[in-house]
Amino acid sequence: MLSGGGRGGGAGVGPDGMPEALGEESRRLTREQLYTMAATASINFSSMICYSILGPFFPSEAEKKGASNTFVGLIFGCFALVNFLTSLILGNYLTHIGAKFMFVSGMFVSGCVTILFGMLDKVPSGPMFIGLCFLVRAMDAVGFAAAMTASFSILAKAFPNNIATVLGSLEIFTGLGLVLGPPLGGFLYQSFGYEVPFITLGCVVLVLVPVNMCILPKYDSIPSKDSFWKLILLPKVLLLCLTIFSLSACLGFLDPTMSLFILKKFKLPAGYVGLVFLGLALSYSLSSPLLGLISDKRPNLRKWLLVSGGLMTALCFFMLGPAPVLHIESQLWMFVLVLVLIGFSLGMSAIPVFPEILHCAYENGFEEGLSLLGLVSGLFNAMWSLGAFAGPTLGGFLNEKLGFEWASAIQGGWALLTGLATGVFYITEATRRSSSSSLHNPSGNNEERTHLMGSDT
Repeated sequence: MLSGGGRGGGAGVGPDGMPEALGEESRRLTREQLYTMAATASINFSSMICYSILGPFFPSEAEKKGASNTFVGLIFGCFALVNFLTSLILGNYLTHIGAKFMFVSGMFVSGCVTILFGMLDKVPSGPMFIGLCFLVRAMDAVGFAAAMTASFSILAKAFPNNIATVLGSLEIFTGLGLVLGPPLGGFLYQSFGYEVPFITLGCVVLVLVPVNMCILPKYDSIPSKDSFWKLILLPKVLLLCLTIFSLSACLGFLDPTMSLFILKKFKLPAGYVGLVFLGLALSYSLSSPLLGLISDKRPNLRKWLLVSGGLMTALCFFMLGPAPVLHIESQLWMFVLVLVLIGFSLGMSAIPVFPEILHCAYENGFEEGLSLLGLVSGLFNAMWSLGAFAGPTLGGFLNEKLGFEWASAIQGGWALLTGLATGVFYITEATRRSSSSSLHNPSGNNEERTHLMGSDT
């Protein structure tokens, strides 16, 4: 089950073409691998729960402090923009900084600024409050980018042969953080006030810092001369980056628009809106391990997972409203079913992307090691962050001008374009390889035919 990242281990190669160490890895996890998974699970869960805790109550608190809806949206959006820029920089300098140090320091910064966010209600209303919100949110994005870029690289280094399976399995903790964040934040806010949710979660993250310092293995690597530009200018990598962007934009589109549509269309109480979100989060979290396993066991299926996932995502967003041209009345059961399918289709495209980019880099002569893993991790997180900024921004505008039904259909166009483009690229690539191999075979056949004719005479 050799994945695209299978060359990253640096182990000896056995007679079957598979690194010997990787054959052992597939049968039994080492202590270092278990510790790496535990550390990454902790950052996935804690970062997502801290990220999603703002939703239920921060907008109303910010309005009380004199922040308009536009500024509230920008406070949310600046996280993704800073994350985008920071991921590119940190990914490029991962081997200079050190993966373990970047991981632990990122967690420490994230924990500290989460606590600081809980203190902002003490700040005077107006420009002072808004300015500090931007500053603290930007610092949080830097910590998040550092921890996530390092964690992707460390995982790919520790599990070079089954990175998709491991990433898919750990997405369970990402989903749990996203699911538990809003209700937990809302409960703590209603029970104890504004400060307690942030201080509680910030302290939990800070407690995890020394734990991860002890259990996380240290991975050393020699910096390479490969650059982001060399990587991103590869046609396949550029196409995969557009795939990451479109998936993140589709997911981010739902943040500012879906809850308003549910409240207006289905007249649900505010407390039930979070339960509707569960359909997407749970289907994504539960399907990701299986999709990761398929991606590692059958690397040749990755391309078709990417294509079918993109097309399925586009169809689901077209049905989410549904689009007015279909003349179908929206119903709650159908809305939840489509969300479940969106969670599955997003996983189909998102999980195989990382090993597919690694595979493409190795094919094009990039040096294996932690330096390349840092580049790929930074690129992945940067593209995801860019989509997380564009999705809510464009989605909010389209929702205001055209309504949710048309806005969701148009948003699905991102996934449709990338799905079709990826399909055309892979078909063209397969045709080119087939034609090049057929050019070699006829010459061999002619030589064989000439030899046979000569022997007959």
